[in-house]
Amino acid sequence: MWPLTEPEQALLLCLARQAVEMAARGGTVPLLSAAEGRLLEARGAFVTLHKAGHLRGCIGHVESFKSLCETVRECAVAAALSDPRFEPVAPAELSSLNVEVSVLSPLFDISPDHVELGRHGLLISKGDRRGVLLPQVPVDLNWDRSRFLEETCRKAGLPSNAWQHGARIQAFTTQIFAETHAAAGGEG
Repeated sequence: MWPLTEPEQALLLCLARQAVEMAARGGTVPLLSAAEGRLLEARGAFVTLHKAGHLRGCIGHVESFKSLCETVRECAVAAALSDPRFEPVAPAELSSLNVEVSVLSPLFDISPDHVELGRHGLLISKGDRRGVLLPQVPVDLNWDRSRFLEETCRKAGLPSNAWQHGARIQAFTTQIFAETHAAAGGEG
């Protein structure tokens, strides 16, 4: 069941690219008609947009009750238009964007000493507060395990040591795939 095949990855990247382009141009985002099998399973996913090697938008769902295709399409539109850290993507930017998709495993409880940097993403929650960081974040920022746990707590709006004081720690793994450089040129 895991990991997704190259053709499945290509279909999701195509769907994400189309969704970003249609959203930026104000159009209606079509469903992917070729979806079948695992692409119809309910799965969490994130869509990340990069421009010139820098983050341009990232939105996702750790869990989803929609099909993986629906989740990717929805997250791609949101990454393009609704990431509160950025202005909406403009049509003129489309050719310079690179689209990346992260498909998530189901969540599982984990103890802090079993968190593996670069392998596990984290969801830390307490009460109605939840914070999520993808597995690549601590690697990209050169964090150790404690810092990863602390920053996930901060993202949830919790004290940085909440992971040591009753917060629930859950992990997930991801399969990450992105457009090749040529696909990022707007041909996708």
